[in-house]
Amino acid sequence: MRRASWRGVVTVAGHEFRLRVRTGRWRWLLGAWFAVLLAFTALLRWALAETRPTPVTGPVPGPGAADVPPPAPLGTPMLGGLMLFVLGLALLVVPALTAQSVNGDRERGVLATLQVTLLTPAEIALGKLLAAWLTALVFLATTLPLVVWVMVEGGVGIARVVVTLLVVALLLGVMCAVAQCLSALLARTTTSAVLSYLTVFAATVGTVVVFALALPLTTTTEQVTERVPVWDDPPPGEAPGGPADRHAPPPHPPGQGEPDRWETRTYERSQVRPERVWWLLAPNPFVILADAAPAAEPRFDPRTGERLSNPLDPLGEIATAVRDARASEDPQAVPGIVPSGPEQPEPPRPDPVWPYGLAFDVLLAAGAIALTIRRLRTPVRSLPRGVRIA
Repeated sequence: MRRASWRGVVTVAGHEFRLRVRTGRWRWLLGAWFAVLLAFTALLRWALAETRPTPVTGPVPGPGAADVPPPAPLGTPMLGGLMLFVLGLALLVVPALTAQSVNGDRERGVLATLQVTLLTPAEIALGKLLAAWLTALVFLATTLPLVVWVMVEGGVGIARVVVTLLVVALLLGVMCAVAQCLSALLARTTTSAVLSYLTVFAATVGTVVVFALALPLTTTTEQVTERVPVWDDPPPGEAPGGPADRHAPPPHPPGQGEPDRWETRTYERSQVRPERVWWLLAPNPFVILADAAPAAEPRFDPRTGERLSNPLDPLGEIATAVRDARASEDPQAVPGIVPSGPEQPEPPRPDPVWPYGLAFDVLLAAGAIALTIRRLRTPVRSLPRGVRIA
C-alpha cells in the first residue's frame, strides 16, 4: 500500500475547505460569530469599567499626602474572559464541522469516490481533519481585532496573547479529531453529532463533576502534633483554663512579647486530599488554557516602585485553584507534624498541571486519527445495516 504523502493530504484538505466556504451560510456564520464576540467584549468592558474605582489625579488630603496609585488596567480581566468565552463558544461549533465529515459523505455516496482513487486512507482522514481544523482557525482568526482591543486596554503582554491563542487552536484541533473519529465509527450522522457534543460536555463539565464527586472519597483522618505558644498569664476576660477551642493556640495577651513556653499538642483532624484526584481536572480544556497562560505582568507604583495588587485575572484564578489542588497541604512538613511557629517555611510554588492535560488530549487525538484511518481502509469486510458504499 502506498504511503501517505503531504501532497495527497493537501489535495483532500483543499477540496474539503472549498466546499465549506462556497456555501452562503459560511459568511452568515462568521458574521454571527463575530457579532456575538463583539457584544460580549463590549459588555465585559462596560461591566469592568463600572466596577473600577474612579482614578484620582490630585493628592489625598491629610497628613502625608501622596498621589493615589493608578487603577488597574482592564486588559487582564478582559483577555481572560474573552479567551474563556471564545473557547467555550468554539467547542460548540467544532463538533458541527467534523461530526458528519465521514458518515455524511458515505450516505451521499461521495466517500466511495475518494476511496477508489490513488488517495490512501491516511491522506483522506488527515485531509478532512486539516480542512475542519482550518475552518475552526478561521473562526478563531476573527477574534484578532478583539484581542488587539484588549491589548490597547493595557496590562497584557504579547507572550500571554500568543500562548493563549496557540493553546486554543491546539484544543480545537483535538476536538476536530475526536468528532471526526466518531463520524467514522458511527453510521448515522445524527448519532455522531450527539456523541460529539456529549464528548465536549464530558471534557468540560464532566471532569469538574467527577472531581467534585471524587473529592469526598479522599477524606482522611490523621493525628497531628503541633507546637503552640503558651503564656502563663491569660488575657483579661478569659478563664485560666485557656481558650474554648482546645485545638486552637492560646491568643497572644496584649502588651506581652515572646511566649513563656511552647507546648506540644496532639489531636485528630479530617481533611480532604485533592492532590490524589487533581488529575481528573487535567484534561479539561478550560483548565489547560488557564494554566498554560503566562502569569499576568506585575504592577508597580510609578512613584515609589512598590508592587501593587494585580487586577482580577480569570485565567490566573483558575490556574491557582488547580495548582493548589495538585499540591499537598504542606509538602515540606513531616507527616503528622504541622509547624505553627514563626519558623514555618515558605511553601514552594505548585507545579503546573497543563502539560499532563495537554499530553492526554494530544494522545486522545492521535488515537482518534488512527481509528479514523483504520475505518477508511478498503476493501471493507462488513458494513453496518443500511450503510451503502456508493
